[in-house]
Amino acid sequence: MTKPAPLTIKDIARNLGVSVSTVSRALKDHPDISPETKLMIKTYAEKVNYRPNVLALSLRRQKSYTIGLIIPAIVHHFFSSVISGMEEIAYKEGYNLIICQSNENQHREAINLQTLIDHRVDGILVSLSKTTQTFDPFIEAFESGLPIVFFDRVCPDIETDRITTDDFHGGRIATEHLIKRGCKNILHLAAPQHLLIGKGRCQGYYEALRSKGLPIKEELTLKCDTPEEVMALEKHLINMAPGIDGIFAVNDSTAIAAIQVLKKAGYDVPGNIAVVGFGDGPNATIIHPELTTVVQKGFEMGRASVRLLLQRLNNPGAAISPQTITFKPVMKVRESA
Repeated sequence: MTKPAPLTIKDIARNLGVSVSTVSRALKDHPDISPETKLMIKTYAEKVNYRPNVLALSLRRQKSYTIGLIIPAIVHHFFSSVISGMEEIAYKEGYNLIICQSNENQHREAINLQTLIDHRVDGILVSLSKTTQTFDPFIEAFESGLPIVFFDRVCPDIETDRITTDDFHGGRIATEHLIKRGCKNILHLAAPQHLLIGKGRCQGYYEALRSKGLPIKEELTLKCDTPEEVMALEKHLINMAPGIDGIFAVNDSTAIAAIQVLKKAGYDVPGNIAVVGFGDGPNATIIHPELTTVVQKGFEMGRASVRLLLQRLNNPGAAISPQTITFKPVMKVRESA
């Protein structure tokens, strides 16, 4: 007869209808948890004979000098430049980097996380997948003592170190640039709004329109953040083209695909429609016309991410408040706008 697997914090949370973070904090007597909730959780934990994974905790205290990294996709220039920055600092400090790709899939991301934990990494650097909307695996890992730094696509539900771009500022300056060129009907090709980067860039776009006295038109915000989605919406974009004079795309690859679609349909860029991207990858200077874009500082963000993580690893047990470092993007003006 197979011995049943021991209950985990996640099991207790599911059975009691509370979050993983609440269970973890209650078991540690965290002051933010009410006495009633603590009593309920502790009583249930005792009833089901819950025991912390002592082996896992003991292994956690042994340094492996390895850092885990979870990213959506290495193929993106932004993430490859982030990795370069991370490796520069990590290797200089005697750490190796294990890199995992989620391929924009929440389930695969959770598997990546468990794989890194099984390899006893000292800490983890994470940029969330596009599909991630629940964070229990990261909460459980963080509450168990694993240092985590989120970068770019960060988790709003865990108070830990973060490295971000000022996406609101980036969206605003991109839109303001188009307005200065005379654009009044600007289409925003947006990322999913549950992603903080997508929400920030979209809100910056709205703020630029408001500040210049231009109306916010719901039909001019279109969920479309990959070249594949641009091609799928090609007919719709061409039908919209006569009524727009500018496009702000949430990333360079989407902006470049939009330029290709417009040129194929006979539109001049920037003569008829000006286009601005976000990221400043190498393809920005290959496309004709060369892409005007918002410069995202991936290499510097990678360096800063590792430095924050090492601060935790080199001072175990120290009461260090969570830090957020935000990089302010700038415009790179070329030919497309």
